[in-house]
Amino acid sequence: MATEIEGMIECRPGALLWGPDDEDSVWHAAIGLWLLNTGNAYDVLACLFGIRNTYGFQPLAADRGIPVDASEALAGDHASWGLINVHGRTWITRAELLAADWQETDVCGQRSRAQVAGDASHWGPAWSVMRTLSELHGASNVRLIVWFS
Repeated sequence: MATEIEGMIECRPGALLWGPDDEDSVWHAAIGLWLLNTGNAYDVLACLFGIRNTYGFQPLAADRGIPVDASEALAGDHASWGLINVHGRTWITRAELLAADWQETDVCGQRSRAQVAGDASHWGPAWSVMRTLSELHGASNVRLIVWFS
């Protein structure tokens, strides 16, 4: 049975100006992953999120759940999938992606995270959107939230 990925990139525009704790610094939906054609390659899901990780990658962001402060659009989209159809919810910020070791390899030492999920992969468009938003709003104020069905 196939594993499909769903999710969204969010940003928090007010946080850079007023601080992350300001009442106007809320998360906003930026773009759905389905628009960015990221695909569901299992090696990518393994190295980023720990899903179907027969490759032995140390995942960057596994099993974090959906953030309690998720945007209304994301919460609604996630809820529309129903609890029975969804598993493996998690998220990661652009700042965490920047701090990650992209040269880390799978357990066999054959493929790096950059080879599997870097800018030249199907995930390049998602990273480009996150890069642009982080230039405008700060890397800590941009995040990718995903779930799997």
